Amino acid sequence: MADNTEKDPDEWISGDDPMTGAQASYLKTLAEQAHEPYPTDRELTKAEASELIEELRKKAGLAK
Repeated sequence: MADNTEKDPDEWISGDDPMTGAQASYLKTLAEQAHEPYPTDRELTKAEASELIEELRKKAGLAK
């Protein structure tokens, strides 16, 4: 049975809004933990930030 508690970020109504301050802070922390560069080359949307957070969580060994 599929878990419907989490929506795909591509389906978010506000997914195209700029990432939140909390997302930016968490991304910076995760990038350090995963030994990856923090993405400063462009502004991320909320959806892009969420997807990158999940990717970095896996690389940092924090994935569910």
